[in-house]
Amino acid sequence: MAKATTAFRCGECGWQTPKWVGRCGECHAWSSMTEVAAATGTTRRSGGRVVPRSSPVPIAQVSADAAASTPSGVGELDRVLGGGLVAGAVVLLAGEPGVGKSTLLIEVAARFARTGAVVLYITGEESAAQVRLRADRVGALEPTLLLAAETDLGAIAEHVAEVNPALLIVDSVQTVSTTEADGGAGGVTQVREVAAGLTRLAKDRGMTTVLVGHVTKDGSIAGPRVLEHLVDVVLHFEGERTGRLRMIRGVKNRYGPSDEVGCFGLRDDGIEELPDPSGLFLSRTSAGIPGQCVTVTVEGRRPLVAEIQALVGQAVGNNPRRTTSGLDSSRVALALAVLERRGKVRLGDSDVFTATVGGVRITDPTADLAVCLAVASAATDEALPGDLVALGEVGLTGEIRPVTGVARRLAEAQRLGFKRAIVPPGNADVAPKGMTVIECSTLALAWAAATAPEPAVPLRSLHRV
Repeated sequence: MAKATTAFRCGECGWQTPKWVGRCGECHAWSSMTEVAAATGTTRRSGGRVVPRSSPVPIAQVSADAAASTPSGVGELDRVLGGGLVAGAVVLLAGEPGVGKSTLLIEVAARFARTGAVVLYITGEESAAQVRLRADRVGALEPTLLLAAETDLGAIAEHVAEVNPALLIVDSVQTVSTTEADGGAGGVTQVREVAAGLTRLAKDRGMTTVLVGHVTKDGSIAGPRVLEHLVDVVLHFEGERTGRLRMIRGVKNRYGPSDEVGCFGLRDDGIEELPDPSGLFLSRTSAGIPGQCVTVTVEGRRPLVAEIQALVGQAVGNNPRRTTSGLDSSRVALALAVLERRGKVRLGDSDVFTATVGGVRITDPTADLAVCLAVASAATDEALPGDLVALGEVGLTGEIRPVTGVARRLAEAQRLGFKRAIVPPGNADVAPKGMTVIECSTLALAWAAATAPEPAVPLRSLHRV
């Protein structure tokens, strides 16, 4: 029989040790060990043998039907999931409080219920009446969409056994507790045990389960990072609370791509899909104004045309400001240093502000060249052509490095009406018909090409001599 004892578990990665230590031996986090109840010893069958549940078979004979996906009815969500919801899969949807997770899930529940499947929505943060009001607003009243307000894991299991749903939604995992673990709801031990219990329930019944997890101040999901290892799919729901754009970003996916992105627009009456969101990231009304440049970033397999704006002004005091919105501040600082040293644009005594349009967040290094050109345009008060896009990663020596997927990026830019592109060397042969492509090997040559008038002869390549 197992004997009860105590152990110490890391709240970041779940590593366990019988004695307290100041630093986790797995993830090396300091002061993350907490005391938990543990069990030692094992229970063996008679004769000391453990009977396996199945026999090994050739991998070609294993059926893949169990991993087949069913469309949820929300195309942008299915895009991120790799086709749809998989029976028995556990999906963790994480995001900051108030970003719109519950609104999205009630829409998903309603569309999935319209196929005739039974959906059980468990709310632990709100009352059933509050969820009903939201369902009225988004038009999610379906006869097979069942609602229950519960915060106990045992009660949720009883509801599941009673209605046998094809889809279970728990909003949120921090509000559910179990008597099998110590501590209050939302604690490290409780969240771990509740997630493990819901995962076992989903696997045993072949039921798709979606768990909602709030992101804490340090960026972790629902407290312990071990929660991300228990589930099959981890999705991040991102967006500015005051803006319209919302994005689902795949972080982990055992059934499909883990780098895909889905776009949504938040409205007063619910949430809508944005299969073509590039128009949100462009500011057509500011054409011809210095300080803007367009680039094409790739999120997963989706090219997105985005505009970068810059403003350069005289600094007040001895500490010039460097402010970014929607861009990686460290990459912007690097681009500014290269622009000042290699591009001969003086910025040391100026405040520099850079931002993206539409609330999109860009982490793709391909935007480096567009950032440099936008800042140079603002500093020199010289507007760039409105039909120009710039692609390229900028190195510390001022060279423009190659990027991936240039053909897809240029095709998307041409579809939106852009006719000129500055790209790294070696990409002239992938240009779509009707688009002028200028290959530049350095930042200085890219600035010269961007500000030059229409060339008298076709300009295909500029390289450092």
